[in-house]
Amino acid sequence: MGFDLCPRLKALKDRHLFLPRGSEIPAILSSVCHARLDPAKIQAQWDRMVHLFASVHSGHTSAINALTRFGSAARGDPLYEALVQLGQLLRTVFLADCFVNEAFRRELLRVLNRGESANALKRAIYAGRVASYQAKQPDEMQAVADALSLLANLVMAWNTVKMQGILDRWNARRSTAVPPELIGRIAPTRTEGINLRGVFSFPIEQYAEQLLPSLSAAKSAPAAAS
Repeated sequence: MGFDLCPRLKALKDRHLFLPRGSEIPAILSSVCHARLDPAKIQAQWDRMVHLFASVHSGHTSAINALTRFGSAARGDPLYEALVQLGQLLRTVFLADCFVNEAFRRELLRVLNRGESANALKRAIYAGRVASYQAKQPDEMQAVADALSLLANLVMAWNTVKMQGILDRWNARRSTAVPPELIGRIAPTRTEGINLRGVFSFPIEQYAEQLLPSLSAAKSAPAAAS
């Protein structure tokens, strides 16, 4: 399906590895490896799994609904058992990469920290929280989430412009040029130079027709009638 999951697993040292039945496990790894996966179960339910993944990917169902339908309450369902075994197999591959590939582990932590820094930025912006009675309906909650994402993107865009200007000045001189590998470790999520409690002013009138296409239709309707 083209997904590449990079989770941050809790209690990493307690995670075990799962292998197909009949796999030879070295004695040194016997305490953390279990050869109990049945690839035949995964193969038998593969078409149903692809159908489920495609439904989530296309938006016909949500990931929450899929997890609710095939959560722990679905034990005994062949699809549930196949999904559990596939998940254990994929997690084993992920753990193997994480444990032995230092470059993969470092890049994984960098990406996860970027996501955490973006969440920290949203928490810093989200002051004076919306009361629960103001955001009960799904469309109201979506509006709050979209507004928060918009403000966070504004902050990151402003930081990016300022940071790019500084990098351009530094890179203009060989003595202060910043190596590309370091630039990839910089995130535009800092808030020290921004007054997060200020007043935002948006020129809504300039973009009213794009925001509310019905206004444009209303203006053109009298002309068409005449």
